[in-house]
Parts: sequence; C-alpha cells; structure tokens
Amino acid sequence: MTNIVLAGGGTAGHVNPLLSVADAIRRIEPDAGLSVIGTAVGLEHDLVPQAGYELDTVEKVPFPRRPNKDALTFPWRWSREKRKVRAILERRQAQVVVGFGGYASAPVYSVAHAMGIPVVIHEQNARAGMANKLGAKWASFIGTAYENTGLKPGKGTTIERVGLPLRPAIAQLAARIRTDYPAVRAQAAAQLGIDPGRPVVVVTGGSLGALSLNTAVAGAAADLLKRAQVIHLTGKGKIAQVEANVTAKAGADALNDLDPSHAGQGDYHVAQYLERIDLAFACADLVICRAGAGTVCELTALGLPAIYVPLPIGNGEQRFNAQPVVDADGGMMVNDSDFTAAWVHDHIAGLLDDPQRLHELGDHAWQYGIRDAADIMARHILSLAAAHR
Repeated sequence: MTNIVLAGGGTAGHVNPLLSVADAIRRIEPDAGLSVIGTAVGLEHDLVPQAGYELDTVEKVPFPRRPNKDALTFPWRWSREKRKVRAILERRQAQVVVGFGGYASAPVYSVAHAMGIPVVIHEQNARAGMANKLGAKWASFIGTAYENTGLKPGKGTTIERVGLPLRPAIAQLAARIRTDYPAVRAQAAAQLGIDPGRPVVVVTGGSLGALSLNTAVAGAAADLLKRAQVIHLTGKGKIAQVEANVTAKAGADALNDLDPSHAGQGDYHVAQYLERIDLAFACADLVICRAGAGTVCELTALGLPAIYVPLPIGNGEQRFNAQPVVDADGGMMVNDSDFTAAWVHDHIAGLLDDPQRLHELGDHAWQYGIRDAADIMARHILSLAAAHR
C-alpha cells in the first residue's frame, strides 16, 4: 500500500492546492493512504477533515527574523516539533512527503530528509516562501506555478513549471468552458440572475475586498453600465459604501443584488462574497481583481482576460504573479495608486467596446494557463512512492 503524507496550510493558497493534489492521487490510486500535517489554527483545521482526510497537527514555529525572545526559544521549539513530526511519519509509514509551504511544511521537510523519505514540493507563488526555500535543497521533485521562483534546488532535484492544482469547481469549469461555453454561460447566468447575452465585468478584491477597486469601479458605474453588466464582490463590510457610490453615479435603479430575495432590476449586481465564484467566472468577459497567485492561475486556466491591480504592500510580491501573464498579453496590470474611476473610464470602457481585443487577451491567457497541475503532481508523487517501496 502506498502511504503519502502531505504538509502545509495556514491560508487557502496552501490548503486548496494540497487538497487538489490529494484528490488527484486518490483518483489515480484509490487505495493510497493519505494524511495531512498542518496546524490547529490554520484553515486546514477545518478544510482537511471536511475533505475526508486525517489531519495531524504541529505547532507553528516561525523562523526568527530578528533577535528577540522568540529567537532565543526557537531552537528548543523547533526540536520539539521535529520530534512530533518524526513520530507522525513513522506512524503513517510515509513513503513520500509532499509540502505546499507554510509553517507546518518546514519541520516536515527537515525530518523527512533525515529519515531518508523522498520530498516533493509545490510552490504556488512567483516568489517562494521560507519553508519551501528550506525544503528545496532536499527535494526530489519541485513543481511550480511560475518560472524563476527563487528556489535553489539541490543536486539531482527536478524542477518543473506544472501550474497551480485547481480547486474542483474551477477545474470542472475549465474542462467545460472551451467545449460547451454557450451552455455553461447560460446555465451560470440563470443561477446568478443575469443576462447571458450581454457582456459581464466581474470585480473581486477577495473575501475582505479592496477599497481601491471598490471605489474606482463604483465611481465609473455609469460608464460601465452603458456597455456591460457588473458583478461586484465588495468584500465583507464594504457593500454599503459601494452601493452608495453606484447610486450617486448611476442612480438607485442601477443596483441589483445577487441574493435573489433582495434582487432589484438594475445591471450592477453586488454582494459581499460569492461562494460559487465559478458561476461569475463562467459569465465573465473581463475580470478586475488583485493579483494573488491563486487568482492569477485560476483566471489563466479559464482563459479570462483580467485587469490586475496588485496589492501595494511588502515588496510588491503580487506584481510578480501577474507580470508573466501581462508579458504573454493575457491581461493588463495597473498600480493600485493609479487605479481610479478616471482610469476605468479611459481604459476599460474602450476595452469593452473592442470584443476582438478581449478575445485576444482571453486566448493568450488560456495559452499561458495550465489546467492539469494536480494530475501532474500526483503522478510524480506516486512514481516516487513506488520507487521508495
């Protein structure tokens, strides 16, 4: 029997690819023993058991970045968690460990290497995090969503751009969208209460929203509504301000609500969050969004043209996610500080008037995107497991 331990968590960016790869392994080899090492405080605590996998937990032990109390206690805490990991890997009889980054992955990489267990890594960001940088020198195989992630693999390590393992809903949509698009669009539009015959702009800043996107797009509502319907996902706690801005620019009759119990008659559809965002993507002619790695990979896998507005924090990491897509002419990128209602008026209105250009952007996005990352990762993992047996 094949026994594989997957490690990672903390954010959806780590957990979703982990679960997608686990599901792919199970499809290929239904009898494989699969378990996950994560923390008790990340999203994996709920999502992993919900997906049907057993979760073993360790404590978060961040690498110290400055001399302080945490730095003094780090060696002891690191050794303690490595002892826990060793006990877990022995009990699970792990033949391969697969890490996706995050706090839980680092001690797993270290212990697996010491035990002689092959290590596989997936890196979903354009710039790798510390845990995967640590594990890269011990990995047998590294799959990435981007080229040039900054990982420095060890001797004999194979590294390959495999793409992002897609969430099931997005993977299923990607499989249908190019073969049965009119039916997919019509079905999704009916569920959302929009007209499948008119262009659709989807705006999303993630679960917490993005103030600059909300302000700029709502401020250009009148221009956009002359050309398209809008699905605007405002983020938690931000819907009232968007509604006020849309009303001021386009009138109260322009508003609608994606909640059917509150629906109006307008073409500017608002919601704080949409659990089935795949339905919005199925209808989208253009997406306006941040440039998180997951967002960029999903949109390119679906062949959707996008206006990327990277989050302006840190070293501008989100720019690295979107830049290869922009270079491939699969989307446009604009600085957060430049993204205003005037920019929307000057650029997006014209883009919506040029369906041929939108089609070109979408086609280039599709060519850049990868849709079978989970299966590619699963086959590499199972091949290593077979060799290790």
